[in-house]
Amino acid sequence: MTRIAMPGRTTVEDPLAVFMAPPAGETAEETESRLYAEAEAKRVSDEIDEQLRQERLTERRTRALRILLLGQSESGKSTTLKNFQLMYTPKAFRAERITWRAVVQLNLVKSVHQIVDALTLAEEGASGTEGQELPTPSPQLRALKLRVLPLLQVEEQLMKRLAAPGETDAVRRGAAPELAVSSTWRSTLSRLLGATADLEGEPSIDFDDPTDPAHVLNLCRDDVQALWADQTVRVVLQRLGIRLEDQSGFFLNDLDRLTEKRFIPSDDDVLRCRLKTLGVSEFRFQLETGSGAGQSWRIYDVGGARSQRLFWAPYFDLVDAIIFLAPISCFDQTLAEDKAVNRLEDSVLLWKDVCENKLLAAVQIVLFLNKIDILKDKLAAGIQFSRYVTTYGNRPNDYENTSSYLKRKFGSILKEKSAVPRQFYCHFTAVTDMAATQTLLARVGDLVVRANLKDSNLI
Repeated sequence: MTRIAMPGRTTVEDPLAVFMAPPAGETAEETESRLYAEAEAKRVSDEIDEQLRQERLTERRTRALRILLLGQSESGKSTTLKNFQLMYTPKAFRAERITWRAVVQLNLVKSVHQIVDALTLAEEGASGTEGQELPTPSPQLRALKLRVLPLLQVEEQLMKRLAAPGETDAVRRGAAPELAVSSTWRSTLSRLLGATADLEGEPSIDFDDPTDPAHVLNLCRDDVQALWADQTVRVVLQRLGIRLEDQSGFFLNDLDRLTEKRFIPSDDDVLRCRLKTLGVSEFRFQLETGSGAGQSWRIYDVGGARSQRLFWAPYFDLVDAIIFLAPISCFDQTLAEDKAVNRLEDSVLLWKDVCENKLLAAVQIVLFLNKIDILKDKLAAGIQFSRYVTTYGNRPNDYENTSSYLKRKFGSILKEKSAVPRQFYCHFTAVTDMAATQTLLARVGDLVVRANLKDSNLI
């Protein structure tokens, strides 16, 4: 018999050993019967444990996983949401392409509007951003400008079509307005235009409608091409600090295709086009394969403008992961809402706020350092990173060094400001690159699913 020596006391029997010991005088047959009963009891207990585990798993999967897309305006949140839609509901995504036709057209004429405004400044004798003299447009260039003015009326027409009365807002950028619409704009436009598509994406729209903006776009195509190719125009834009090719929704290099009367946007067009939305866009889907098969998801795209950030907090509750998008190509740009604030610095401060927010202490955060394609183009064009980010010093003005510097900067903020220790998940992205982004989003999705199961003690 096992005994335990207690300090200052006489030796006593071990209660556990007494409990586990076989009954005195137990026969071999009784021992076999007892061991069988114990094994059967363990089997039943294990089955109950597994059933409880499966019930917890089902309960966890019944509650949709929530991903919140955060970042400043024009950081790439809406494009990331579109990538999720294209990945998980491709038929529905393509069925809606016809409604994006007006957005692509609006983006195109908006670029033309910016060129017209720039030429007007040159005609008025204005100076560039650094006091340079703007070249005077020739009579031929002025005539070209006049011939594309009908597109400004097309812009107004498209803006009216895209937004219902009372649901619009306009943000001035130079003299060209940027339309902001409610997140329900697609259903509104479909009703107004009678534009529908089946699940294979076959459009149903009256291309012969005389009010269709495509007719004016088609007539002005050659003039717009000549305007965009004009060297004086390029110099004026450059001295005014306007890089149209770096802006979201740039389509001037696709004029031949976009100005066809029967133009239908491609998947890539939909990903690249830009429409500022007010409120929250939500996308729901269910995973069909992988470790999270059967799991329901909700992706939220909340407005990134300063006036919209007040509405972020309600979505912090029960959110499982955040994808934070920081457009690192905008190091030489300022906020549309406040010209005194550098956009990259605003992203850094926003990232700091998210990292130290105690409501998000248990939330996975994945950082997308976005628009690296535009960053590479700017650096190759000779735009000096250190001029706008003075702490960069005299390091080389190339992508490898600037991107590494920014990754370290954002990583150090997470380490110093995070409410709890977190792993730093950081990816360099160009979310308009459909294939690369979808591969990355699949990996992020798997990460979130696994973290969710781990938190639930299911793996």
